[in-house]
Amino acid sequence: MEYQLTYLSSEDAYRELYLNTYCDQSKPIISFDGITVKFFPERFEHAFFESVNRQLGDKAQFSNQRAERILWIKETLEDPTADLRIGWDKKSKSYDKSYRVAIVKNDYVVIIWIKNELFATFITAYVADNSINKILTSPKWERK
Repeated sequence: MEYQLTYLSSEDAYRELYLNTYCDQSKPIISFDGITVKFFPERFEHAFFESVNRQLGDKAQFSNQRAERILWIKETLEDPTADLRIGWDKKSKSYDKSYRVAIVKNDYVVIIWIKNELFATFITAYVADNSINKILTSPKWERK
């Protein structure tokens, strides 16, 4: 996988790239293990904004660090060497196998919600520099 950074001129340019690359139903994104991952326009904010104050969780600030890795989402999903972990459900305070965390480049994560063996929904992606050690303690994700 190449994992090149993408430099665009504005938030709007990144949004347009996200919509054209990921939300166009005529160009499905399929993971290396055959799961079709659906992307929704409203996930742009979750994936490319971050909190000014993590305690508030406001996600008010556009993140160039996240946006520059916009094409890494597809590459991560297609990468058979990604480290796959079971996601954490904050509400139940337990691991939830329907959430899959794919890790590449030491600390870049892409999280999907797996609906069934063939379909999933994109949740978010980010550089987990503050939380990668915790994520790596999660159990390995394995297909049913």
